[in-house]
Amino acid sequence: MKRRHFFQKAGALSAGIGLGIKGTAEASDKEVNFKKQPFTVGINDFKIDYHVPQLEQEVKIMHITDTHLWRDDERGEPYRQFSGRMAKAYNETRHFITGETTHPEEAFEQTLKLAKEAKVDAITLTGDLFSFPSEAAIAWAYERLEALNIPYLYSSGNHDWHYEGMEGSLHELRNTWIEKRLLPLYKGKNPLMYAEMVKGINVVNIDNSYYEIMPEQLEFFKAESRKGLPMVLMMHIPLYAPGRSLGYGCAHPAYNAANDKNYELERRQRWPEKGHTQTTMEFHKEVFAAENLLGIFAGHVHRQTVDWVKGTPQFLTHPNAAGGYLEVNFIPLNNAAQNQLKS
Repeated sequence: MKRRHFFQKAGALSAGIGLGIKGTAEASDKEVNFKKQPFTVGINDFKIDYHVPQLEQEVKIMHITDTHLWRDDERGEPYRQFSGRMAKAYNETRHFITGETTHPEEAFEQTLKLAKEAKVDAITLTGDLFSFPSEAAIAWAYERLEALNIPYLYSSGNHDWHYEGMEGSLHELRNTWIEKRLLPLYKGKNPLMYAEMVKGINVVNIDNSYYEIMPEQLEFFKAESRKGLPMVLMMHIPLYAPGRSLGYGCAHPAYNAANDKNYELERRQRWPEKGHTQTTMEFHKEVFAAENLLGIFAGHVHRQTVDWVKGTPQFLTHPNAAGGYLEVNFIPLNNAAQNQLKS
C-alpha cells in the first residue's frame, strides 16, 4: 500500500475517538435469552470447541495476540530514542509448536494463511500487534489484513501505542497514537469499545491496555450483556484470576505503585499508589456475573493458559510473535445433548 493512501484513510477516520463512534451488536428481531443455558467447552492444544445452545450455525474465529511487529523505516528516525529497546526485542523467536527459528512477520503471515485455509468467519486481534507505533509496521499489517478479505476485529495493547520515555500519561499516549497511527485498523469503530455480531456470537471488544476500565466502557459492557445474546469478550490484559501474577493485572488486588517493578525499564507512568479505580473493580465483578458470557480471550502474558472464574473461562493465547494463535469454534448444541446436560 502506498503511504499516502494509508494515511489518507487514517485522516478520514481521525474523528473516531472524539466523536465517540459506537460499534454495537444489534439483537435480531427474535431476541434470545441466553442466560443460564448450558454450554460445553473442549480444549485441545490451540483449538477450543464450544457447543452452544440456541446457535443456528457454526462459527469459527481465529484469535491472535502479541505479534510484536517491529518493522521501521526513515519515518521512525525521530522516535528512535523511544523505540530502541522494543525494536530489538523480537528480532528472532522460536515457533511455539516446532521450536524452529522464526520472527514476527513470518509468524503473522503464516497465521493469516492458516486463517484463510480454515475459512474462519473472523479474526480477533487483542493487542500488541506492534512493539511500538511504527508507521511502517502498521501500514504493512494493515495491507495484509485488508488483502485477506476476512473480517477482523482489533483492539490495542500497551505496546501498540507506547513510545518508551515519551512524555505524557498512559491515557494521553494511548489516545494520541491511536489517533495518529492506529485508527485505520478500527474501520470506523470506537477504538475503546465496540461490538460486532459474528453469525450469532456477540463479540465485544474493550481496550484495557493500561490495566484500567473507563466508566463509559463499564456501561457499554453492561448494555451488551443485557442483550442476552451469546457473547465473548476480547481484551489485551487478562482479568484477575486467583493465584495468578500481576500480568493478569486488570482488577488484580496487588496492582499498585509499590508492586510496579517495570515502570523504570519501560519508561512509563507508574501505577497509582492506591491501586485500581472502583470502576475497574466493578467491571471485573460485572464480567464474571454476566450469565450470557461464553468466555474471555486475552494475551499480554505470552503464554497459553485457561482459568475458570465463577463458571466463566478465560483463555490466554501463545504470542503470535512465536506463531501462536487459538482456533475457536462455536458449534450448535443439539436438543439431545441439551437435554442430557439438563438432566
